[in-house]
Amino acid sequence: MRKKISLGAAVAAVLLCCLATFQLTYLLSRASFEKKYLSEALDAVHAGAQNGSANAGSQTAGETVLPDAESASFLEKVNAKLSEVDSIFRSYYINDIDDDFLADCVLDGYIAGTKDAYGAYYNAAEFEDFMNDLGGELVGIGVNVIWNDEYQAIEVLSVIPDSPALKAGVEPGDLIWTVGDEKEPVPELGYYPTIGKLRGEIGTIATFSVLRGEGYSEEVDFKIARDKVTEVTVMYHVYGPDDSIAVVRITSFDATTPVQFVKAVELLRAGGCDKLIVDLRYNPGGELSSIVTTLDYILPEGPIVRIIDADGKEVDAYYSEASELDMPMAVLVNGSTASAAELFTSAVRDYHKATIVGTTTYGKGCMQTTIPLKTGGAVSVTYRMYNPPFSDNYHGIGIIPDVEVELDEELQKINTYKLTDDEDNQLAAAAATFGD
Repeated sequence: MRKKISLGAAVAAVLLCCLATFQLTYLLSRASFEKKYLSEALDAVHAGAQNGSANAGSQTAGETVLPDAESASFLEKVNAKLSEVDSIFRSYYINDIDDDFLADCVLDGYIAGTKDAYGAYYNAAEFEDFMNDLGGELVGIGVNVIWNDEYQAIEVLSVIPDSPALKAGVEPGDLIWTVGDEKEPVPELGYYPTIGKLRGEIGTIATFSVLRGEGYSEEVDFKIARDKVTEVTVMYHVYGPDDSIAVVRITSFDATTPVQFVKAVELLRAGGCDKLIVDLRYNPGGELSSIVTTLDYILPEGPIVRIIDADGKEVDAYYSEASELDMPMAVLVNGSTASAAELFTSAVRDYHKATIVGTTTYGKGCMQTTIPLKTGGAVSVTYRMYNPPFSDNYHGIGIIPDVEVELDEELQKINTYKLTDDEDNQLAAAAATFGD
């Protein structure tokens, strides 16, 4: 990949084309989002479906925007300077110039120059990855991974159902130790270079070895054909110290999240859980229709989110239907809970549906629209603010929990995905909000 903006703590990554969006994204056009998504999600769950019914949005390009006088003047000056610089480099530079790469870099530079912290330019390949990510459909081997500091290797956190990795016999707890036909050592390569070598196109082969067994003494080689994988953004279990409490972790909000969330909650309720902890720690956000559909399942009739333009005028809003989730709830957050995850947090608080536990959230209440370009690729630009149902916008401030609890210092060196229920003091604080 040419580049991708770092968007926060990369606690877990899916192999493949998974990107942490760290934004609330509205894809033109909005026509793809309708109220039917929640009923479809519930129908899919009841039918035993594994995949989400909502999609990430239309890829329709916006109307052609003609430059105004200010823009025309700017473009004239830039074109003159760029033409001169380009001429000099093509006359004197001793190496070849990759025109496509150069054009991408020029557009990246424009976005950076606007100082839009969440703006981005995507070339055609990157935009395809971006759309696949929001749609919950990835290309890869199908594992969730974390970095293991002790062994300086990539640890398999979980294996996605029906994935190539599951079929090949990759197991949770495996340490990815070498990669490629030359068996390059992961401790020498590092996290991101290794991830890059495991990625690829459908049908190509990912070659790697893992360590497993007692003391990681057994090495197992794999050659796995990459394929499409449905991303798992929701993980769930019964809380160890109290089997009446369900714990559901949402890692991001994409098109598959609403169905996965509803399915998790209903399975746990059927198993006897009557209280719910939603863990949004390290959730960087996601796509608008996903968070709205998820909240529609939880909230009573009323507003979910209010969209505010640059003049402070409310220009749009989304509403929940009358049905709601009737369970005592706590929501776990931290400084890497951002954007759509913050909207979830503020919305359930506004309706007095949950107690918020943890540390102050990131503080992102602005919204991006992603617009495909007629020449290929797309741009994301910050264009509106989004407000919770009733409370004020939290942009640049964050959401202060009702119960403020720092993760114990000795636990901060351990990846939160590896904490047991008995160890996790923040999770215990969330459980304590339900009383005896």
